[in-house]
Amino acid sequence: MIVIWAVAIAAAITAGLQISCFRQAVLGNDAVARVQARWAARAGVETMISIMEYHTENPDPDDALGMILDLEDNSYGELETGTYDIRHFLDGIEMAGPLDEHSKANINLLSSTEMMNIKSMTPDIVGSIMDWRDANEDASMLGAEKSYYQNRGKSYVPRNADLRSFAELELIAGVWPDETRGEDWNLNFRLDPNEDDGDLTWPPDKPDGLLDGGWSSLLTASSLTSPRAPSGMDRLVLSTASAQDITDRVAMTEPQASALLAYSKTPNARLEQLLVLPLSTLSQASGSTGAGATGAGAAGASSGRTGRSSGGRTSSGGSVSQASPTNLSSDTVGKVLNECTLKPFTRPAAGKMNINTVSGTVLKEVFDMNPKLVDSLISRRDARVTGLTSLASVLDIPGMTPQILSGLAKNLDVQSFVFTITSRGRSAIVGGECEMVVTVDRSTLPATILSYREP
Repeated sequence: MIVIWAVAIAAAITAGLQISCFRQAVLGNDAVARVQARWAARAGVETMISIMEYHTENPDPDDALGMILDLEDNSYGELETGTYDIRHFLDGIEMAGPLDEHSKANINLLSSTEMMNIKSMTPDIVGSIMDWRDANEDASMLGAEKSYYQNRGKSYVPRNADLRSFAELELIAGVWPDETRGEDWNLNFRLDPNEDDGDLTWPPDKPDGLLDGGWSSLLTASSLTSPRAPSGMDRLVLSTASAQDITDRVAMTEPQASALLAYSKTPNARLEQLLVLPLSTLSQASGSTGAGATGAGAAGASSGRTGRSSGGRTSSGGSVSQASPTNLSSDTVGKVLNECTLKPFTRPAAGKMNINTVSGTVLKEVFDMNPKLVDSLISRRDARVTGLTSLASVLDIPGMTPQILSGLAKNLDVQSFVFTITSRGRSAIVGGECEMVVTVDRSTLPATILSYREP
């Protein structure tokens, strides 16, 4: 009997040890799977950053989509211990690669009129956003300033500067997450299972296989400016440049360069005006004909160069005045917009949208563009393997006018610097999954990580 009881007790102890070891093994496998998935996701992030840095260091001004296509081609990878997959939704469509923050409108650049075009954006919300952004403490008619937040016991006050993140928008009076996030409650720009199951789990959503991101699908606060031009060099600052600097960077004559310099020094000068008015008209308005009589322009005139006279005026000595410069071609105008700037770059500011990746919904809804014109613009860029290398290349699109393009040029460019990488790593062991959402500014070398989170 003693032996029987001893065997029974030993069997019970052995069974208990087996169950405990099995549980420990399962927990161990789960821990290993999580680690493998996390490093697989990290591998995807590092791959995207290395591609961005390569294209920043080796730019191709004749291929505006080279980097975008490289990012798409490497958006999925297999490792020995798992895989990574990088995707995002734009205009309701799932796309490979990281999300280009320049495909959306920067909330810090929008006017009150443009914000009012957005669905569910009411006048009081627009006023509060404008008060949050401006530098003063004076509340607008329907807005909210410091006293409004203090009187309601808030632990914060308006920044009185640009928003630093899209989520910061939810701190502003009148703004609710239901409007900003839509179905994308974790702001990872991907359609998660709980965002496509109806009312089964939070958040409420429509199980249609599409992601409704609310305002987050239209707006961003992450896109930034950079001094880098598509050529890879810093943009040429016209306020300190010479005519020779311009001719070395952009193919134009010295009289044209002198006229451009003169125009750049006039009050309220905007390079986008070159899309609307010919250089000869701008130079006459700015008095650049007289300016061209000095320096490089005078040298050109004294060497016997001739051209259209500036209204037939003569000097007091009876000689014909300097000829007005010939007008710039659309290709040259595009290069001027790409390579030159009126003001020196001091620090990053809110960035423009990239005409090669901008969402059609943003153009239609936020900027109230004609839907047919937007469709024509997107068809043109999609038809070119290298994308649109200058804004002037869309002037011949039916319905596009210089006035329309000049207005859009305040918010459009041909390159992108900030991307959000949503990398989902999966372990080779069943059940291991990890996701990283990393926002990267590629304009610096090495690239700068602006934000990092694991939702």
